[in-house]
Amino acid sequence: MESDNEKILLREKETEPTNEVLGNVLSKELFNIYQELIKIFTGEFSLEPQWQFYKDGNSWLCKVVHKKKTILWLSIWENYLKAGFYFTEKTGIGVLELDIDNKIKEVFEVAKPIGKLIPLIIDINQQKQIKDLKEVVKYKKGLK
Repeated sequence: MESDNEKILLREKETEPTNEVLGNVLSKELFNIYQELIKIFTGEFSLEPQWQFYKDGNSWLCKVVHKKKTILWLSIWENYLKAGFYFTEKTGIGVLELDIDNKIKEVFEVAKPIGKLIPLIIDINQQKQIKDLKEVVKYKKGLK
C-alpha cells in the first residue's frame, strides 16, 4: 500500500512515459538522474530499456534488458526512482560481496523472497546513489 510520501506515478495507460512526460512529472533533479541512468544503461552497459504498461500494478514500468535477460525494473515514484533487481539464493550471495552501501545489503539480507527470487530494491533520489546501482547492474549483467 502506498503511503503519502510513496506515490507511484505513470498510472495512465494512454500516457506513454516519453522524456517530455517524465520531465513534467519528475522534479528537475530526478529527471536528470533518470536521463543519466538511461544513458548509463544504453551506453556503458549496452542494455535496452523497454517501457510497458502493466495491468497488475496498474502503472508503467521500465524493464531494462540485456538480450533476453531482465537486468532490472525501473519505476517512477513521486520522490525517487525505484530500481528492482531479482536474484536467486545462489546469485544473491554475490550481492553481499559488492562494493555498495551496507544499508542496501542489510535490506537485501532480510528481504522476503517472491517465489524463488529475492528482491533487491534501490530507491534513487540522489546522484551519488548511481554508483551503487551501477555495481549491481554490472554484477547482474555478468551472471550466467
